[in-house]
Amino acid sequence: MSTSFSHICISFKMQHQEFEPPEELRDSIKCFWYNKRDFGDVESDFEVLPDGYAEIIFYFGSTCSISSNGGLRPLPSPFMMGLLNQPILFSAKNHLEIIGVRCFPWAVFDLLGLPSGKDGVRIFEHPVAQLQSTLNASIRAEKIDEAMVQVTRYFLNMRAQIAIDSMLFKAGVAMNAANGSMPVSQVAAAAHATVRTLERKFKQSSGYSVKDVSGLMRFEQLRNRLWLCPDSSLAGLAHELGYTDQSHLSREFKRYSGTTPAAFARKAKKGKQAAASDFVAFVQA
Repeated sequence: MSTSFSHICISFKMQHQEFEPPEELRDSIKCFWYNKRDFGDVESDFEVLPDGYAEIIFYFGSTCSISSNGGLRPLPSPFMMGLLNQPILFSAKNHLEIIGVRCFPWAVFDLLGLPSGKDGVRIFEHPVAQLQSTLNASIRAEKIDEAMVQVTRYFLNMRAQIAIDSMLFKAGVAMNAANGSMPVSQVAAAAHATVRTLERKFKQSSGYSVKDVSGLMRFEQLRNRLWLCPDSSLAGLAHELGYTDQSHLSREFKRYSGTTPAAFARKAKKGKQAAASDFVAFVQA
């Protein structure tokens, strides 16, 4: 599937649409998105790779499960994907449709009114779950735009009730613009804050440090570049994306993906060859 569910994926008959949030939500939500996928009758696994975002996931149709302790644990809808520091394996079969809310990690917990944490996949009780039946009705009627209006309206109402820290927003803008390669001191300067204050607020809001989130942002850029251009020079990418050298790039890539950049690039090539027939490859922007 893609990202925290829109991460890179290779999938059967997948349809993806992305919806830009209104201005009032752009300090907390990157985008809303919709995926439709048919896995067939056999339980199929799909891997989700880390990136620099958190996701609130609603799904409809088939049951979605997560691999846990050698077995499968069914997930409720909605559930939350926080920042990941390693791949996570999910499983589904038959027809699955997903509506995702792609959030900035420093804003998602405030948006939901939940304590921050590092628990990756989080099952939580929240009034947002009341959206499930309403969205399901729209999905069943194939009214995707209507479903997106409903979820947007809900989050506009939630956003109006909280205050997003402008310092964290400014820091996030700077980090995104630099694709995660900006030193913490420069991020703090862009946010008009001291390094100590910025780090404390980042940990409070997301559960992670500025360096942690920056590393995930940079890995996401590297992952996407290798997927789109698997023949890219690793040395050139290391220089372009601000890694110390190619060895540093390779260590960080394996840390987050569990595989080497070269192995990932070979997988990307195979995916592109298969895309001419049964597969569709997708990289979240």
